[in-house]
Amino acid sequence: MFTGIVEGTGIVKSISKIKAANRTADKRIEIDLGKLSRGLREGDSVSINGTCLTATSILKNTAFFEVVKETTKRTSLGLLKAGDRVNLERSLRINDRIEGHIVLGHIDGIGKIEDIVKVPSETKVWISVNKQIASLLVPKGSIAVDGISFTIVDVTNAAFSIALVPHTLAVTTFKSKKKGEKVNIEVDILSKYVAKLLPRT
Repeated sequence: MFTGIVEGTGIVKSISKIKAANRTADKRIEIDLGKLSRGLREGDSVSINGTCLTATSILKNTAFFEVVKETTKRTSLGLLKAGDRVNLERSLRINDRIEGHIVLGHIDGIGKIEDIVKVPSETKVWISVNKQIASLLVPKGSIAVDGISFTIVDVTNAAFSIALVPHTLAVTTFKSKKKGEKVNIEVDILSKYVAKLLPRT
């Protein structure tokens, strides 16, 4: 479990195909976590661009994560390449403050950045999503984009907008995002439960 408050970014060092017949994982991703590797142990969970992955081995500041085919298909992790920066968050501890919202690290789908509008005090980003995801979004509700907790500003039938303050741009991968790029989307778990309880029309 996570909060969507990104602690920093890491650098993808390598991505390799796992060929062993007895392994269920599809790829192995090697990431330089920098100072966030301190205290990390094998088996610990880390949010990588919003996707909950398990550290299978650790070597100094570098950790290795194995990714199954379902994850590479459902998330943008399948688009990563060596040299890319990724958002990082260690898992939530029980006594931590929850500054963002409850984020599980289970990606609902991939969104596409449609527009980036910069003004002096903030940057507004429009992201298109499928209609199923859009139906679960409400203005002022919470959403995780590449693992970052945001408050939704606008919602349409196939898109939503978020506002980025300078701090978010400084500490996350959004400082280098461009129109057309794909991002991981996790809808607020409360929205999913409410939608499940509502009668279908």
